[in-house]
Amino acid sequence: GCTLCVEVCPVKNKSETRLKALNMMPQPPIRARENENWAFFSRLPEMDREKVNLHLVKDSQLLEPLFEFSGACSGCGETPYLRLITQLFGERAYVANATGCSSIYGGNLPTTPWTHNDAGRGPAWSNSLFEDNAEFGLGFRLTLDKRLEFARELLPQFASVVGQELVDGILNAAQDTEAELLKQRGRVQALKEKLEALITQSPNVPIAETARHLCSIADIFVKKTVWIVGGDGWAYDIGYGGLDHVLASGRNVNIIVLDTEVYSNTGGQMSKSTPRGAVAKFAAGGKATAKKDLAMLAISYGSIYVARVAMGASDTQTIRALLEAEAYDGPSLIIAYSHCIAHGYDMAHGLDQQKAAVASGYWPLFRYDPRLAAQDKNPLQLDSKAPTLPLEKYVYNETRYTMLKQSNEAAAEKLLALGKKDVAARWKLYETLAQTNGKDGK
Repeated sequence: GCTLCVEVCPVKNKSETRLKALNMMPQPPIRARENENWAFFSRLPEMDREKVNLHLVKDSQLLEPLFEFSGACSGCGETPYLRLITQLFGERAYVANATGCSSIYGGNLPTTPWTHNDAGRGPAWSNSLFEDNAEFGLGFRLTLDKRLEFARELLPQFASVVGQELVDGILNAAQDTEAELLKQRGRVQALKEKLEALITQSPNVPIAETARHLCSIADIFVKKTVWIVGGDGWAYDIGYGGLDHVLASGRNVNIIVLDTEVYSNTGGQMSKSTPRGAVAKFAAGGKATAKKDLAMLAISYGSIYVARVAMGASDTQTIRALLEAEAYDGPSLIIAYSHCIAHGYDMAHGLDQQKAAVASGYWPLFRYDPRLAAQDKNPLQLDSKAPTLPLEKYVYNETRYTMLKQSNEAAAEKLLALGKKDVAARWKLYETLAQTNGKDGK
């Protein structure tokens, strides 16, 4: 196992202080006992989503994950974000996955970590190519919107059959909370039952064929959410043109970039996300240029929800960003710090390294919400404090930086100095933008 859960577990065993609430133990002696425990817990009912506060970490983690047991590297920094997305939105999610690590552990057939709940509902997942994933996901959104438009045209024709109250309830339903979504599912189920009764009783009347059409697509009345998933090689480099096109479209899609700062799946090649001074394939002497600021490029549109998150540094901020992004009726972009074996350290300490990245100012946490500008508020909200940790205390925990220091100390020192300037300049820019008041820019 990756031992991440043991590393972060804060609870000590009072009777035996060397132990925690979670501990790594040899598996063979306890396998039979734990099989029984697994079977017992698997039979317990899932949490009632209406009673859970999705904004709280302790509540959201009680929800059933619909992404589980992937074949990703032990301690992978990407998979926790996908698991969380399925806990929050999995029943109604459509996932377009760029080729890369996430498509390999996500679709390594005949197995897949994407699953469904007891009702048979779960994420609809597909992978197209590396270079066209953003457009692929946009196609999901356009298809869903067109299907909903068609269903809304058909439904009023059945007001006399299913009742005007049910028709109005479905067409005008708010679907912003779990309770509202559950009520809409109930309405749609009632609609389908009445349509099926009509089809059974009068299968040959002309309206029966229309009823069959509507019944086959009625689930579209429950709000769907589209998630476009990929790594930095896709988002920053090969698929950036398509990504920019989709962000500029104004369509309601959610994009999450699992940022490992290299092409992880193909062996750790440099991408435009790779930071200055890091060693990677095609940058054996340390990358000479600064990391591309994808977030700022998206913010420049003014109409895109943008967030930079690091679950290990702030799980609360991560959940808040995901919920706000999904609720935003427009494009959203979440850039998620994802530690990786290509960084060159024990993945058991991945969450500690995420904290160090934020504390050093290398990875400032923020959310940019265009809805706030309409309220004369600043849309940019910084969620992390000014840097308190020297940059070298972060970077020299990782082999991708220390190997340059060992092979060419002068070059490493030069690039570290430039890296510090990058961090300071970026922090000053974001801090300045976050201090303005809104529309007036003062």
